[in-house]
Amino acid sequence: MDHVSFFWTPNQQNDMLSAVERDFCQMVDESIANGKIVLPPIPAVVLEIQKLCTNEETTLADVSECLLNDPSLTAVVLRIANSIIFNRRNILFSDVHTAVSRLGISRVRDIVTAQSIEQLKYSITLGNECKSILRQSATTSRELGATMVLITKQFKEINSGKYDYLEPDKALLVGLLADIGLFCLLSEYQMFLDRGNYIDKEIILKLFESRCAQTSHHVLKCWGFDEDFQEVASNNPLTPKYKPVSYLDIAQMAYYLLKSRKQDLTEEEQDIELTTDSVQVLYDLSSKKHHEFDSMVSEVVNMAGF
Repeated sequence: MDHVSFFWTPNQQNDMLSAVERDFCQMVDESIANGKIVLPPIPAVVLEIQKLCTNEETTLADVSECLLNDPSLTAVVLRIANSIIFNRRNILFSDVHTAVSRLGISRVRDIVTAQSIEQLKYSITLGNECKSILRQSATTSRELGATMVLITKQFKEINSGKYDYLEPDKALLVGLLADIGLFCLLSEYQMFLDRGNYIDKEIILKLFESRCAQTSHHVLKCWGFDEDFQEVASNNPLTPKYKPVSYLDIAQMAYYLLKSRKQDLTEEEQDIELTTDSVQVLYDLSSKKHHEFDSMVSEVVNMAGF
């Protein structure tokens, strides 16, 4: 038998860390495969609205009545429905029934889920290290969503008819929910730690990065979100592309733009496929001065009402 001190030589230590890393990845993969991964703990009303959205017989009145069971969430939906991003016709909605009718059932589901996740990132009862990761995620997802809105608007300015199917409000929500799987990974990580295990912080952050897309896709699919949300979350096209630009294209452009402005692009990330219009959009936004671009992103976040 090897002397116990051998376990603390660099090679032995690396082997042990690699083994722990494999154990954690296997635990996450098995949880996803078995459908047993812990989903983010969102309010019962939000879960009920998600359930209603999967029923073809659900009416606007059903969603409105469900929403009224949570006055604070009702107030949020009214505020967001009247925000500049979501209220393009500039018509004031004073009651929830009218707001739900204007937004539509699926969009209400998207809004209440995104709002719940945003709040959860600051209030969830996990360890301090996990809370710190979630708060950074909150900042990153808002930047991504807001940049997707700016890109969407640029496409519509280039050719409103060609890109009339793109919706700035949907682009924002897609960006906000893109890394939702991080909650599941953090829950698994917390359970892993509670069992007396340990993983170096740098290693766990790399694991989160490599597993987040798969986990986020799993969550959004479970909750019935459409393929645009799922594609961006998984960073992978799920169906043949029939439109000039997809929300996945916009998300990848937003990611590229944000990383390049921070001079944080790797060689692999610098190579993305772009159409002529995409090049024009990126050029227009990348030519903005840093303070001007940051101000535009902040303005979108403030206008959204979240």
